[in-house]
Amino acid sequence: MFNPEAGTLLRHNTCVPLGYRGLLLLTILTERPGQVLTKAELIDAAWPGTIIEVSNLTVQIASLRRLLGPAPYGLEWISTVPRKGYRFSAAVETFEGAGLREENEPSLAVLPFDSASGEPEQGYVADGITEDIITELSKFPGLFVVARNSSFVYKQKAVDVRDVARELGVRYVLEGSVRRAGNRLRITGQLVDGMTGVHVWADRFEGTVEDVFDLQDQLTESIVGAIEPSLRRAEIVRARRKRPNSLNAYDLYLRALPHVYANTPGETDLAQDLLKEALRLDPNYAPAHAYASWCHEQRYLREGFQLADKTAALEHARISVASGDAQAMCIGAFVLANITRDYETAIHTLNQALRINANSALAFGFSALVNAHSEHFETAMQHAQKALRLSPFDPLNYHPYGALALVYLFTDRFEEAVKYSNLAVQSNPAFSVFHTLLVASYASLDRLDLARAAAQQLLEIASGFSVAGFVRMGVYRQPQMDKIAEALHRVGLLD
Repeated sequence: MFNPEAGTLLRHNTCVPLGYRGLLLLTILTERPGQVLTKAELIDAAWPGTIIEVSNLTVQIASLRRLLGPAPYGLEWISTVPRKGYRFSAAVETFEGAGLREENEPSLAVLPFDSASGEPEQGYVADGITEDIITELSKFPGLFVVARNSSFVYKQKAVDVRDVARELGVRYVLEGSVRRAGNRLRITGQLVDGMTGVHVWADRFEGTVEDVFDLQDQLTESIVGAIEPSLRRAEIVRARRKRPNSLNAYDLYLRALPHVYANTPGETDLAQDLLKEALRLDPNYAPAHAYASWCHEQRYLREGFQLADKTAALEHARISVASGDAQAMCIGAFVLANITRDYETAIHTLNQALRINANSALAFGFSALVNAHSEHFETAMQHAQKALRLSPFDPLNYHPYGALALVYLFTDRFEEAVKYSNLAVQSNPAFSVFHTLLVASYASLDRLDLARAAAQQLLEIASGFSVAGFVRMGVYRQPQMDKIAEALHRVGLLD
């Protein structure tokens, strides 16, 4: 039984772990049973707007076949159609789901605002406004806001807001548009009841491009007033985060974000160039410092331990944690923890960030990892589960899944470690660290054939991998690093 809305797959009444990409692929395959779907169609469905190697699709299809298990009568659930694509070969029976959950607290998803200017290159302005509205609304106590990466699954798609509300488990959906004509900007917004489809509130805000932040504040204040009248104006004022003095710096920051999210060496270099220029224009812009620190940390740990990258990562991270901006603080704390191993200071900063914004899936995901690295296992599990609840479709869900994998690996619960390592790998197949945990988890269960297969996948995405290089990262305490290294050596991975 497959429920695409809840993201669950049951086999013999047992829940089977299904990753984000697998969920999207199985959804489109079962929506069109018996039809041949081309590889291009499937890639577009599971990696929208992203250029990937076809081998990523092959890996995901193979994983789905394993999860589905054997089909009746010796048939296949998913058939390969040579030189074309894949087909879901079994019959599909559809039935109505359970619908919206009732929650005591108001809950909201903000859909990506449409760019109505007729200029596709201006779409990043609408994306930036959407992201800022999500950030501002997330800071209010008593208001549950779905994270950006789950909302953006619906970008440029014609959707019924009632379907969106049901899929994301929220009460309200905000949609809108941004129109830019010369120096003038018009933002419209409509708040819709996700159960009835009735408009709760609608308004329009106009001003010059230089007024964009004031327009966002007006929109945010009106939305909060429509959802939760008890939230006072003072809370709105306190919730405003620091913003760049230069709109040009803001533009560059927005353009850098997709490259940061891609989390590959080439994309990281592109992001660094944009963030460097943004900080030249506005040296005090905290989110740009935070993402710059993360880019340098990735380069330092995964591309040769260059002193220049370490120095830059630490410099940007220290500015970030002192900024008072929740997003910047959590990224900076994560970077400092990974490089300095000062876990307790990092956790203190992460807790401060979560007090500022108790709805940040990003902060909960980073906190889960740092707590897992430092062996605060109960907190790591709680924060990982909270991150997954806040943003069920998030491409960064390999953070909470990875944190859970670490908790179970470090506490010798290897079956669970395999489960969550697999989920982390499915969420981001290009990230080598969690492939490493999968190898170690299988080896710890003495399932050496599966461990060797996982090791082969690891070497396919990280041909230069060595056990010594992994240990040198030192992001876990030494006894745990030694345990993982021993497991990796058992399957023939070399120093």
